[in-house]
Amino acid sequence: MNYNAEELAKQLLYRKESVYQRKNTEAIEDAYAYAKGYAAYLDAAKTEREAVKESIRLAAARGFVPYRLGDKVNAGGKYYYNNRGKALYLFTVGSEPMERGIRISAAHIDAPRLDLKQCPLYEEGGMSFFKTHYYGGIRKYQWVATPLSLHGVIVKKDGSTVEVNIGEDDSDPIFYINDLLPHLGQEQSKKPLGEAVPGEKLNILVGSRPLNGDDEKNSIKLNTMRLLHEKYGVTEEDFLSAELCVVPAFKARDVGFDRSMIGAYGHDDRVCAYPALSAIFDCADSKHTLMCVLADKEETGSDGNTGMKSELFTDLINALASATNADPAVVRANSKCLSADVSAAFDPNFSDVFEKRNTPLLSAGVVLTKFTGSRGKSGTNDASAEYIGWLRRVMEDAGVVWQAGELGKVDCGGGGTVAKFLAEHNIETVDLGVPVISMHAPCEVISKVDLYEAYRAFCAFCRADA
Repeated sequence: MNYNAEELAKQLLYRKESVYQRKNTEAIEDAYAYAKGYAAYLDAAKTEREAVKESIRLAAARGFVPYRLGDKVNAGGKYYYNNRGKALYLFTVGSEPMERGIRISAAHIDAPRLDLKQCPLYEEGGMSFFKTHYYGGIRKYQWVATPLSLHGVIVKKDGSTVEVNIGEDDSDPIFYINDLLPHLGQEQSKKPLGEAVPGEKLNILVGSRPLNGDDEKNSIKLNTMRLLHEKYGVTEEDFLSAELCVVPAFKARDVGFDRSMIGAYGHDDRVCAYPALSAIFDCADSKHTLMCVLADKEETGSDGNTGMKSELFTDLINALASATNADPAVVRANSKCLSADVSAAFDPNFSDVFEKRNTPLLSAGVVLTKFTGSRGKSGTNDASAEYIGWLRRVMEDAGVVWQAGELGKVDCGGGGTVAKFLAEHNIETVDLGVPVISMHAPCEVISKVDLYEAYRAFCAFCRADA
């Protein structure tokens, strides 16, 4: 018997296809239009505090109201819980019984950065600097000789809070980390890449003008502090109760002649947070109860009272169950979750660390990642085949372009997400997110069509039958 190889291949073999192959011009234009809102969100949300603030602004405009533990909830209600200004839980109450479960989309809104130390300001060599301690998995050499901005809060002794945002407006000054000129960098160049710029040398250049033109000791430091006092009414002691973050000063920009990509700081993980957020807005009428989690501290292990390990997640599930006379254990057992986090897109410039058959491609759609971790799947959730099978049907029925993928070659590194912490509550969980080029760099790159397919995937998840 002779077989038609081409037809048989279509029936039996799996291959990834570009969104541009699968979608018409109108759908591509929709993706590009959606990306404009995302770029604006990125520019407004350089830190987790700003992401919470911007997300609440968007939610309030769509009828979401504040929720406190113990409040009554009603079917059709739209609520948000602000966890200390650094994490956010949004939920809508569906018409179905709560014991049918909650559809949860959980992203994180913190990103790798530099944090100021508690006693940061010093003067040396005719310049004033801020000492920093890096946050998350940065490649330290990428942060030198780069325009930087300063964001965060200073809480004064009287309890009043000062918000700081310097370096984003075109009229603002920027900040900078000095680098070594190549003429004198021979010894530095011999060092391994990870050791060439020690963490203690990530000092932020913030001034060089002495007070009154004097050459007195610490005159430049004093002048820097004078300027901060005049603008914010703070003293050096107030740094002890401050959370100030140093992030890249540039805004989100289109990448490429075709403007098909976005280059920006913080795609990991706001490129998943934004579509998860907009999906709960647009699917608020779903019969299912929906929850969108925007967590803090993922980049440092999800610890603390604003991270995904916090008991607050359990408290909220219990409170919702209690408010609807449901058994919280049954609610959790019947819930489903998408851990909304990014994956590493295949990069032909560094092809040796990727296993091509199982690596996501740029512009080939949202990525479903069965497991993360490192080495022998250490620290992973490893989603069940049954749950992935259900999600396949959901996405394909909705026409979502998606792909399977994992993070690099075996034994070549690895990484983790919040998936395992959610799954530990007896909730079916799998990672789903957008592929990223140059993850954790000051400027990361994503494809606009992948972003939009992520949004469509979250919407399909929110509405799908059990």
